Amino acid sequence: MPNIASLLRSEITRLARREVRSQTEGLRKTSAQYRKKISQLKRQVLELQKKVARLEKQLQVQSPVAEKQMERGRKTHRFSAKGLQSSRRRLGLSAADYGKLIGVTGQTIYKWEKGLSRPREKQLPALAEVRRMGKKEALAKLEELK
Repeated sequence: MPNIASLLRSEITRLARREVRSQTEGLRKTSAQYRKKISQLKRQVLELQKKVARLEKQLQVQSPVAEKQMERGRKTHRFSAKGLQSSRRRLGLSAADYGKLIGVTGQTIYKWEKGLSRPREKQLPALAEVRRMGKKEALAKLEELK
């Protein structure tokens, strides 16, 4: 026959475990919900960090150009291959002669017109100056350079 003290102890332990289980069940559910929410927030933070990094990279690429524009205090010159080609034809010049006006070779002019390469930033003002010239001015400057 079992001892009454051991029976009482086992019954108390069983009831205590059941009580603890019932009280912790709600905590377990809310803990799972919180963990799920935390993992969602972590994913969201990672996505936002990637977006910020992309935007910072874009800003770094754009900012040197913007800073140079601010330092110079003048507007930038744009370049288009079609515009260069039409300007050269309007002036009636060969690529070699047009290149002499700008300070580059005729081959460079051909590459710019075909879109195989682009002029450096320091060459853009010279291109803009030649673009503003008339036919007589361009021929006079060519004679001056020879």
